[in-house]
Amino acid sequence: MSYIQLDQVTKRFGAVKAVDSLNLGIEQGECVAMLGPSGCGKTTTLRMVAGFEDLDDGEIRVGERIISSRRKRFYLPPENRNFGMVFQAFAVWPHLSVFENVAFPLRIRKLPKAEIEARTEEALRHTNLWAVADGSPDDLSGGGKQRVALARALAIRPDVMLLDEPLSSLDPHFREEMRFEIKDLQRRFGFSILYVTHDQSEAMALADRLMVMRLGVVQQVGTPLEIYGAPANRFVFEFIGLSSFLKVALRDGKMDVGGTAYAPPSPPPEALIAEGGAWLAARPNEISFTSEGGVGCVVERKAYLGEVIDYRVRVGDAEVRVQKTRRDPGPAVGEACGLIFERPRWYPLEG
Repeated sequence: MSYIQLDQVTKRFGAVKAVDSLNLGIEQGECVAMLGPSGCGKTTTLRMVAGFEDLDDGEIRVGERIISSRRKRFYLPPENRNFGMVFQAFAVWPHLSVFENVAFPLRIRKLPKAEIEARTEEALRHTNLWAVADGSPDDLSGGGKQRVALARALAIRPDVMLLDEPLSSLDPHFREEMRFEIKDLQRRFGFSILYVTHDQSEAMALADRLMVMRLGVVQQVGTPLEIYGAPANRFVFEFIGLSSFLKVALRDGKMDVGGTAYAPPSPPPEALIAEGGAWLAARPNEISFTSEGGVGCVVERKAYLGEVIDYRVRVGDAEVRVQKTRRDPGPAVGEACGLIFERPRWYPLEG
């Protein structure tokens, strides 16, 4: 059994199921990131693991301990779970020094003074804050304040670290820096992480596995490569990474878009051919331009994004997004050309 185990975890708010029969196992030392649109249930799941919300059904275990179980009518308060928690807000006290901010939860636990000082110093050194231990957190940058929050969570020597959008309020430079620091701390201390974020690049950089949720239901759990390369359904494909969709008619193994017949390199499933139509989906970087054949289109917009050129092209009534490297000049705005879908995926028109 996994180190952290969620079995049939359910949470209701009135008639709404915020989390519906969720099953998830997290190994010791593993980082799992929860992704999904607002209201999908990821923060509610984190709060149930933390103990801030009780379950309406199911059970949560950590190691050999049951921490929440509706069936057994057991609930362990948050302060007894030994979890570190880092929120989106920095949650530092400006009237306390950096040292005292980190030492505070240890003083609440009434640990011996020598142990408090040793643990606090260790956490501050591991988060590169020892040099400013006597200073005010108000003198630190946003990244520095979030390091204080991390150090405070580390000082209790948590079994599990729970992170709820911890980097979303930082600018891009600090955000990238903190990703590496969090991952480095996890390797150093060996704790498990349950991480909530809206930032897909952040999740992919940090997590060993991703869990994608929608309307309280888990859509897919897998490594970043599995989620991106082999999405379980259209929602996951559309939510993770960039995507383009075309509604096509299917006849004799070929697709018809705006009266143009095209035989894609990967034909649609027989079931979709029998239905006579489907959604063709592709990543923008898996679509190529051609001067002969392909799906006819006209380039409407072209933008340089550093190493990438981003195209918006018109195919019939639909807009398709294409991305190529800047070394490939590609067609000009207003130019008519063709599209080759190198790795198409197929989804039913309904559902």
